[in-house]
Amino acid sequence: MKWLRFILPLLLLLPMTAKAEDGEFEVSEVIFEHIGDSYEWHFFNIGEKSVALHLPVIVRSKTSGWHCFSSSRLEHGAEHEGFIISPQSGKVVELIDGEQVRPFDISITKNVLALMMSSLLLAVLVLLSARWYRRHDVQKEAPQGIAALMEPLVMMVHDMARENIGEDYRKYSPYLCTAFFFILLNNFLGIVPFFPGGANLTGNIAVTMVLALCTFLTVNLFGTKHYYKDIFWPDVPAFLKPIMPVIEVFSALVKPISLTIRLFANMLAGHILILSLVCIIFIMYKFGPVLFGSMTVISVLFGLFMDLLECLVAFIQAYVFTMLSSIYIGLSRERGE
Repeated sequence: MKWLRFILPLLLLLPMTAKAEDGEFEVSEVIFEHIGDSYEWHFFNIGEKSVALHLPVIVRSKTSGWHCFSSSRLEHGAEHEGFIISPQSGKVVELIDGEQVRPFDISITKNVLALMMSSLLLAVLVLLSARWYRRHDVQKEAPQGIAALMEPLVMMVHDMARENIGEDYRKYSPYLCTAFFFILLNNFLGIVPFFPGGANLTGNIAVTMVLALCTFLTVNLFGTKHYYKDIFWPDVPAFLKPIMPVIEVFSALVKPISLTIRLFANMLAGHILILSLVCIIFIMYKFGPVLFGSMTVISVLFGLFMDLLECLVAFIQAYVFTMLSSIYIGLSRERGE
């Protein structure tokens, strides 16, 4: 049983609980359980007992008003105050005359809690860096600690904004820095398999859509007259003037969609691939010690390689989102000749 020493850390880092009715290991259920949102933060299993952080469910019923209770009351399909967790959608629903009705839901889910923690952590990192600069003369000594980590990244985004936006780039650098560090931090936290990491925040399309919407609003609310002239009355031959505004408006709407899908799809695919490699260990358990042991080694090696690759992808995706945002803002700030 020496292999248990090797496999136990994986069991702790990635608890596999989903099984089919006949006892077979269900890969799809495990993967969707870990990449999806939930009303609890699952840590690990001790035997048949699940160790998890149960989060508050806050919903407003159409018939009985507001309800607030722990998600532990809805475990294993249980009903509480007329609410259950739908096995189809994984969301809290209300049972009204035998039908499932979605209430107004502002619950603190796993992704919401991860968003709060990562935002707080980012604020702490920025404030610690600012405190170092207030207490030291940068003309006499180099940054140290958190400031030494943050400065080159801030300067990278600052230079990116200057090159792509132009003379008024300082107005937009704070937003670009915030977007870059927020995405980068959550990308890295998503790779960490234990609390407070492990939430698939940037692999959630709602989160990436809001980030893209912030860029879209920044571009279109602060666009110059020349920017809107190029959209609605571009300098093209007369027969193209009725067509070009349609194309330009469509292009303006597609830009935030591309930002949304690019970040969401890349991070989600990376998580699914890593989880699939780890699942190989549990699938091969029933095929004997030789095949199980060899596939475990292969799975772990490929998993480590993919983890390192995912770290690179985490940085690249944050960089690409910020770079494209700065380019779009720069195009909207064109003043013409």
